[in-house]
Amino acid sequence: MASPSSSLGIFTGICGGQFDLSSSCIQKTVIDAVNLLFVLIFYLFLLLSSISKNRSSERTRRRWVSVFVSCCCAIIGLSYFGAGLWNLLAEDGNSEPLIFAVYAVRGLVWISLAVSSIVQISKWIRILCAIWWLSFFLLASSLNISMLLTKKEIQILDILSWPVNFFLLLRSFENLGLFVTHSTAEKIVSSEPLLPEKGQAKSGKAGFISRLIFLWINPLLRLGYSKPLVLDDIPCLFPEDEANLAYQKFKDTWEDLKRKSSNIEGKKNLVIEVMAKVYMKEMVYMGIGAFFKTLAVSVSPLLLYAFVRYSNQAKESLQEVLSLLAILIVVKVFESLSQRHWFFQARRTGMRIRSALMVAVYQKQLKLSSLGRRSHSTGEIVNYVVVDAYRMSEFPWWFHTCWAYAVQLFLSIGVLFGVVGIGALPGLVPLLICALLNVPFAKLLQNCQSQAMKAQDERLRATSEILNNMKVIKLQSWEEKFKNLMESLRGNEIKWVAKSQYIRATGSPLFWMCPTIISAVVFVGCTLFGSTALNAATIFTVLATLRTMSEPVRLIPEALSALIQVLVSFHRINAFLLEDELKNDEVERSSSENPETGIAIRKGNFSWEPESTTLTLREINLEVRRGQKVAVCGSVGAGKSSLLYAILNEIPKVTGNVSVTGSIAYVSQTSWIQSGTVRDNILYGKPMDRDQYEKAIKASALDKDLCSFKHNDLTEIGQRGINLSGGQKQRVQLARAVYNDADIYLLDDPFSAVDAHTAAILFNDCVMDALEEKTVVLVTHQVEFLTAADQILVIEDGRITQCGSYNELLTAGTAFERLVNAHKDALTVPVDSKIDHESSKRDLGLILKASGSNHVTETNEGEISAKGLPEVQLTEEEEKEIGDVGWKPYLTYIFLSNGLASLCIAALVQALFVGAQAASTYWLAFAIQIPNISSAELIGVYAGISALCMLFVYLRSCFIAHLGLKASKAFFAGFISSIFKAPMLFFDSTPIGRIFARVSSDLSILDNEISFGIGFVLCPAFELIAIIIVMASITWPVLIVAILALVASKYVQGYYLTSAREIVRINGTTKAPVMNYVAETSLGVTTIRAFNMVDRFFWSYLKLVDTDAKLFFYSNALTEWLILRIEVLQNLNLFVATFLLLLLPKDFVAPGLVGLSLSYALVITGTHVFMTRIYCNLANYIISVERIKQFMNIEPEPPAIIDENRPPSSWPSEGRIELQDLKVRYQPNAPLVLKGITCTIQESTRVGVVGRTGSGKTTLISALFRLVEPESGIILVDGLNICSIGLKDLRTKLSIIPQEPTLFRGNVRSNLDPLGLYSDSEIWEALDKCQLKETINSLPKQLESSVSDEGENWSSGQRQLFCLGRVLLKRNRVLVLDEATASIDSATDATLQKIIRKEFSKCTVLTVAHRVPTVIDSDMVMVLSNGRLVEYDEPPKLMQKNSSFSKLVAEYWSSRRRNSLHNINYY
Repeated sequence: MASPSSSLGIFTGICGGQFDLSSSCIQKTVIDAVNLLFVLIFYLFLLLSSISKNRSSERTRRRWVSVFVSCCCAIIGLSYFGAGLWNLLAEDGNSEPLIFAVYAVRGLVWISLAVSSIVQISKWIRILCAIWWLSFFLLASSLNISMLLTKKEIQILDILSWPVNFFLLLRSFENLGLFVTHSTAEKIVSSEPLLPEKGQAKSGKAGFISRLIFLWINPLLRLGYSKPLVLDDIPCLFPEDEANLAYQKFKDTWEDLKRKSSNIEGKKNLVIEVMAKVYMKEMVYMGIGAFFKTLAVSVSPLLLYAFVRYSNQAKESLQEVLSLLAILIVVKVFESLSQRHWFFQARRTGMRIRSALMVAVYQKQLKLSSLGRRSHSTGEIVNYVVVDAYRMSEFPWWFHTCWAYAVQLFLSIGVLFGVVGIGALPGLVPLLICALLNVPFAKLLQNCQSQAMKAQDERLRATSEILNNMKVIKLQSWEEKFKNLMESLRGNEIKWVAKSQYIRATGSPLFWMCPTIISAVVFVGCTLFGSTALNAATIFTVLATLRTMSEPVRLIPEALSALIQVLVSFHRINAFLLEDELKNDEVERSSSENPETGIAIRKGNFSWEPESTTLTLREINLEVRRGQKVAVCGSVGAGKSSLLYAILNEIPKVTGNVSVTGSIAYVSQTSWIQSGTVRDNILYGKPMDRDQYEKAIKASALDKDLCSFKHNDLTEIGQRGINLSGGQKQRVQLARAVYNDADIYLLDDPFSAVDAHTAAILFNDCVMDALEEKTVVLVTHQVEFLTAADQILVIEDGRITQCGSYNELLTAGTAFERLVNAHKDALTVPVDSKIDHESSKRDLGLILKASGSNHVTETNEGEISAKGLPEVQLTEEEEKEIGDVGWKPYLTYIFLSNGLASLCIAALVQALFVGAQAASTYWLAFAIQIPNISSAELIGVYAGISALCMLFVYLRSCFIAHLGLKASKAFFAGFISSIFKAPMLFFDSTPIGRIFARVSSDLSILDNEISFGIGFVLCPAFELIAIIIVMASITWPVLIVAILALVASKYVQGYYLTSAREIVRINGTTKAPVMNYVAETSLGVTTIRAFNMVDRFFWSYLKLVDTDAKLFFYSNALTEWLILRIEVLQNLNLFVATFLLLLLPKDFVAPGLVGLSLSYALVITGTHVFMTRIYCNLANYIISVERIKQFMNIEPEPPAIIDENRPPSSWPSEGRIELQDLKVRYQPNAPLVLKGITCTIQESTRVGVVGRTGSGKTTLISALFRLVEPESGIILVDGLNICSIGLKDLRTKLSIIPQEPTLFRGNVRSNLDPLGLYSDSEIWEALDKCQLKETINSLPKQLESSVSDEGENWSSGQRQLFCLGRVLLKRNRVLVLDEATASIDSATDATLQKIIRKEFSKCTVLTVAHRVPTVIDSDMVMVLSNGRLVEYDEPPKLMQKNSSFSKLVAEYWSSRRRNSLHNINYY
């Protein structure tokens, strides 16, 4: 039988007759065979590609890098041919033809590699070359490292070819990257078009070297160094990084997996599956980079072993020195480049995942059903975007870090066994213990972080609600109550944050000291088993190996902690994305050009809770023909708005059919206004059509308002339209609807927020004129407009009880007749009022006379904006620091938290730790030179010092955690105190998103990052100092290089920070618009869907996400640019130290000191890089301190209580109010809003405040409650100047029902009595008086019945009745009604007016109203115009003369006469 040797004769011929797979010769021959196979395949592919008709049309640019690599390969090939010829022509008779053949084959391979580098004419050739180059590098590197370890030598041609192999490896990555980009580009072409962007970065066109060492970022760095960067300076993202592409990939895969998944409830996390499927290729490429970096790090101890072994040799060899140094350089360069690029690509992929999830959450929000919206508040949705999705940007990095460090750990164990043999076996015991202890620590951390995130959700939900309703909180003087609520929620959150911090602190000593403990145990094992001598080579190789283990054992717990947080976020986002969506098929939509029927509902049953047996709307049958005007009326809570929601497909349909033909425009009862200009809100994303725009402005009666604004229609509107009056906001909504030019208009009580005259103008000019040919469904409480309707629907208890024209319903009697009679009663002046009946008749005669014509000429009195807009826009650009602020934010962080002592102790303990570690290694270096020292003494002293180190680590971690918790508490306390004390003007001019960003993401950074960042900077800083001292003490010339390297590093770092710092600051300002946009969309999603504007909002959101993402992208690119250069400088330090140690004469330095110096030198780069990265991250994180501190210095409003000037507890006992030359402006540079008002309101007087929309009525109320301080003049209540007492003393003694009714998340009881001051019987009594008792009594939980966010589960009218219930409980002597009954029907209004007259008969009541009957029976009437008091007298006296009030009343009657003339015939 033939032997293997005979059958493989060529191998045995080449390798001296031996066939041994462990032989380097056989291994080289195998590599040659593999390369020959690749050469054959390459030329075959080349031949096929050259004759193929489908040859790739794209040109491959022969960049100089390709030519350079090709030239290098050719030189190596020629060198092999030359060596073969030299051997063949040798004169010593030892020439071997077979050896020449081997060299010739290798030369051919390298020449072919040169060809492959520049000739790549198809995609498949590029892929083949990438695989070839990658496999060749791996095989050659493995062989070279093996030869170095076993034979301690390597051929010169192998040394020369190894760096070229490395360049080929990089070219293989480039080829694979081009393949991925090409595939992505094909997908882009087939997907939806991307957003048009300009100013895109040119790094996509950068050359290989430019991308390799991040030269493409230099232009941005130069620009940042020359001037502070602004947002426009930052280039756009590359197309493959844009949010749209990331989302499209996510959406396609999500839908595919969702279809395939049979059971998605609770068992599968589809988001994780989608991400795994979409980003698998990128993750694999990053994994390869992480593996190579891990391999390079693990090889370092073996190099140390070789260096120390060389220093022990008797003979000197320059070739060996140079070989070892060359290997060290290759390994370090390879380690540096592979790490930098996988770090960069990991965060780049993380950014794509983040963008995809941010967009997915937003898109889901646009589709969320009413059921889903009840489960997820606006604050929670914002949290999914800015906390959970943002966390994904670091996910790929932590994921690869976790497994790569685990591999590094195992490779280090392998190196240990290779160096010390079986003596390493005992070291596995502490390693296993440390690994097992990870499990309980991870579980504890997961639980704490999960609980902390839940607590954060609750706090942010409450924060969002409080910030959105701060005006009501201030009017009611509830600041203390809600501040306590915030502190309570924060206390619960900080409890879990503290637990997680101290768990990390407890685990730190174990993980930091694990390598030291293992090394001591390994030394013991070596002594016990006698596997190897404890000499310098062994000891310092073990220490170097364990140093490579220290980073994994330190960061694996951090990685697990981060991955746990990511997992929690994945679950939260997954649960949200699986929520119930709107079913688009429930309403049939068509776009027929000439439909006979616009809206049709047949046998419709609807319920907000589909699983409940209680129906919201029952047996709805409705047909609205094209061009019809349909009015919907009924009592509060009857289901009028729900009918519109049924048409809009917002309320779940139980049974029946709904069909809508044509486009829809919708005006909601509660105004929804976006942040932006008035023009933006009217155009609503449509192109400007000047004629249509002017028509919309005129129809909505906005023309005079715009003229009064300093910036006309370019005036900026604050968040939620906060700087507009209620009437102005409603008219902006109407203008938006008119401009939209839809087929169907759904108007939900749009006239409740405007005065009667304006309502009449809007009805005639907008509904009847501008929308003359449109289909209109109008929900209204104004009975006077019903006569113009083609069809009237009367809704009672969720049913359409009557349907027909005005006359038909009036003769039919029942519900509609009661509604009209209630309206008549409301218009009738009460007999028991101070106006006698005869006088009333006379006055009404005057009214009729004044309103003889159908048109009343408007007065030319100018109107003013609600907030008296100043010269500058209300919402200014967000403030941010510029340039280097030095140590200021760090000092702020330390001193504001009183953390100087904690920081100093932590620094001292860390210094002791580093000193003790250095002492332990010095001990080993010197002790092994003592002849008679025992192993027990050697190891015992080392272990004792190490145990002391463990105590130092624990103390440092505890003090750092303590510092962080103190800072978190101090900053939150200062921030929340400042916010609650801020004046209303601050909230008017500051978008809620800016405040929310600070209390969410910035505070989260403060909680979790800054203190540990400080700790992590201290650790490597002291270690770096110790390393330089140790190295310099052995080879002092290193000190020169080290100092130069540190100086150069400091310069490079400063150059980097000028740009990086500004980018992070800008990033802080780009996050708030994303949050604002998400929050605004959540509040106005019904309007967005009604106008069919979902796509426009989606694309606008994509732009915001990309703007935010590009700052993250370039910030990471800059960081990798910096660290690469720091590594070059510190590697230079390492190379010099190594070179000096190897060139020193033998016995000049003891082998122990050589080992000590090299063991430190090998980690100097990693230590400095770690310190630089953490410091740069900290420099970026500390900007959160700047941002929070900005809002801790808000100029506060006057104090809540002035102890030396507190009013009597019975104040005000009478309720007399005196205004003396009252002047008010909102800002120092703004015009006066109230211009010198003087009047006296007698005690127990009912005063009606009237005037056109924007005349200053609401400002007067704001001045009374001191939401704005008077410019001059005084307000006296019972003779006491209200500006002399505290705000709490003032506001608790006044009652108000605000213009916009506000409810808070909770229950009925907490909304009526937030402070818990009243008994159940008192609450029920108040409910009875405000007409809510029957409704609440019918609910299962009664007073404990839930109230959702913004009170969405209650109608607008019911919310206003809640506000009335609050003041009925308080019973103060002064009551202000600011359009208090605007959203309720006339019958309920009349009833409530009677209740108010009865319950507050001894109180001073100021009523701001748009309904004339509401104020006509007042004791006094105050008429405001253009911020001035034009009239103040009794109504009968004002009616007897040609007064402004009589004109207002005449206009009101005129509007009624035009719309329902016979309604006043009874007079």
